[in-house]
Amino acid sequence: MVPGAPQEARWIRSVPRRTLSQPVLERMVHTALPGRRVVAAEPFAEGLRNANFKLHLDSTERAVVLRIYEHDVSLCQKEVDLMRLVAGTVPVPEVIHAEPGGGDDLPPFVLMSYVEGIRFRELKGSGDTDAIAQAAYSAGATLAAIGRATFARGGWLGPGPAVGAPLIAGADAMPRFVDLCLASGNLARRVPAELRDGIHSLVWSFARELARASDEAHLVHGDFNGRNLLVQPIAGRWRVAAVLDWEFAVSGSPLADVASFLRYERAGRPLAEPHFSTGFLEGGGALPADWRRCSRVVDLTALCESLTRDELPDTVAVELVELVRATVENRDPEW
Repeated sequence: MVPGAPQEARWIRSVPRRTLSQPVLERMVHTALPGRRVVAAEPFAEGLRNANFKLHLDSTERAVVLRIYEHDVSLCQKEVDLMRLVAGTVPVPEVIHAEPGGGDDLPPFVLMSYVEGIRFRELKGSGDTDAIAQAAYSAGATLAAIGRATFARGGWLGPGPAVGAPLIAGADAMPRFVDLCLASGNLARRVPAELRDGIHSLVWSFARELARASDEAHLVHGDFNGRNLLVQPIAGRWRVAAVLDWEFAVSGSPLADVASFLRYERAGRPLAEPHFSTGFLEGGGALPADWRRCSRVVDLTALCESLTRDELPDTVAVELVELVRATVENRDPEW
């Protein structure tokens, strides 16, 4: 048992990634909104790879979000292109202005509308089962809308959006990818040998189902979870107000996003289900037979990859190992 396990394993910054001086902030704002002055800037502390600020401007009550790309400069154009692709069918922030190439000494950045709401993760913790059910249904319908965007083949997505290299080339891509992760020294130090053997056996027993998933080419958000979904009451029901953070998007199977959203859902004490899957199906999504079990096996690719990382907090590693073990043993996590 993992006492006090957090709801979602993730690398979290306790302080903002960076601070910026008032003149630099205003230089960025002036590229899109000449003459506007930044009255206040609130950095978001959770950004791991990029820096995000909520900016309050003079002469307007409308706040904006400044997102600065520091990890991979191509992600700015990728996220802008994806948000513009799905705008109108998927709730996303409005892109006010983007500078994918940066400028002078400025990094790539985008200015977006600030969307009011709370994260679905916060709503889950409220205990309001009716609100959670409504928001979960909306999340399922939203995921179905995301998946209506399709591509010629599966693979990593870049600016355009254009499909680049496959996630892993050749047949049995997912089982082979998991085996590559199992060969990692970092994973071996964190995962006992008997569990590594169980992971290998499980993913290969699902080779046929995983092959079908690998053949799909739908837009996959890649980080579809309670942190990246803003929800709010709209017309008397809780709905998704915005889907955030598209940097991990790929062309592939929606089962990856289904698995991500339901990673912490417990069959013994359900909160999001069956509302999420109902919303997904009624929104036009499709699920295979035994989809819940299959989605958890798909999720092993993400869990195992995370366990290969060099800089992985021990608390996160313990949580991920329990998620993996629960999947192999086909049970709820013990927390």
